[in-house]
Amino acid sequence: MYVKTNAQNAGNGFKIRNAIEKLHSETKVWETHTPYYDKRNIHFYVNCCGFKIVEFFNSKHKDPHQTGDTAGNIPVENN
Repeated sequence: MYVKTNAQNAGNGFKIRNAIEKLHSETKVWETHTPYYDKRNIHFYVNCCGFKIVEFFNSKHKDPHQTGDTAGNIPVENN
């Protein structure tokens, strides 16, 4: 999910998330991945949407699906 910068802080992410949930009401478990350093994303998913953090990947606990030394375009110093 992506909300343009000029549309953030107006409840749009929450509205989009609720619309997605309504469209897929049969879904029992929702999963998301967000970078550990993106505090706004973590706040949104945990505090606004009620997600629970169940695993935290970092250099000492790598994502088993990660193929290279870095995940996506995350700078090496943040990985």
